[in-house]
Amino acid sequence: MFYFSCQNEKEIYLFTSFREPATDGLNLLYSFDGISWKRIDTVLLRPQIGNQKVMRDPSLIQGPDGIFHLVWTSSWKGDLGFGYANSRDLINWSEQQFIPVMAWDSATVNVWAPELFYDDLNRRFIIVWASTIPFRFEKGMEDEYNNHRLYYTITKDFKTFSETRLFFNPGYSVIDAVIIKRNKNNYVLVFKDNTRPNRNLRVAFGPSPLGPFTSISQPITENFTEGPAWLEKDNTFIIYFDAYRKHKYGAVSTTDFLNFTDISDSIAVPEGHKHGTIIKLKQKVWQNFIKNSRFIKNETGG
Repeated sequence: MFYFSCQNEKEIYLFTSFREPATDGLNLLYSFDGISWKRIDTVLLRPQIGNQKVMRDPSLIQGPDGIFHLVWTSSWKGDLGFGYANSRDLINWSEQQFIPVMAWDSATVNVWAPELFYDDLNRRFIIVWASTIPFRFEKGMEDEYNNHRLYYTITKDFKTFSETRLFFNPGYSVIDAVIIKRNKNNYVLVFKDNTRPNRNLRVAFGPSPLGPFTSISQPITENFTEGPAWLEKDNTFIIYFDAYRKHKYGAVSTTDFLNFTDISDSIAVPEGHKHGTIIKLKQKVWQNFIKNSRFIKNETGG
């Protein structure tokens, strides 16, 4: 246990995390530079919903009113929705809810990696996830039960949700998508090409957070990578990814989303960290969090 002051720090980054087998719940990493990460060794929220009651792929966002919203994968297979909870301080959480976004088609195999995006121009939250509906789309080498497409729903209050619609179908299996706003009418989609033998990250470009996303890039990472998470610092975007066969995290940097530099040797991510999202935290919220959390373990990784 240790205490530290961050009064001189300008930015605090939080990286949501889980550890296999994902039954414990929400973990967080933190960083003051977006490069070197340390583990907050406290489970902040334990999963209580879903067939398997796991908490995979936690996506966290802070709304304009200061409330934090969290969504996550609640089962590998069998669930027709995902988990949701909210908090004002990251310590005390609301009752967990199950959002049945794919209940309209009982043939759905899974609902994976729901990802939150706040559309500031329209003051709404967009949630994107991957699902497989067998025999619905064209496929390559993938099994019909592993042929994903991306879907979305929209909400302003996390009480009512728009009808689920298809978000992105490039003609092959895709999962793990994040939306990045560069400026008005300029959005980037980072996603995993889940086809065999590829299984790597690519980017596409669109005029709005709902696309349409076109001009798909060549792979920006090596094969067997997934779970993109991003942050922007000094006019540079850093995209983190899980190199899951190597059991480590990597990262690429870019200023234009056309040219990418592998900076994996420069980052430090604790061992065991899995698919999450990155947000910036205000000093006041961070100081209240570390003051009231049970303990923070000083641990770095590489």
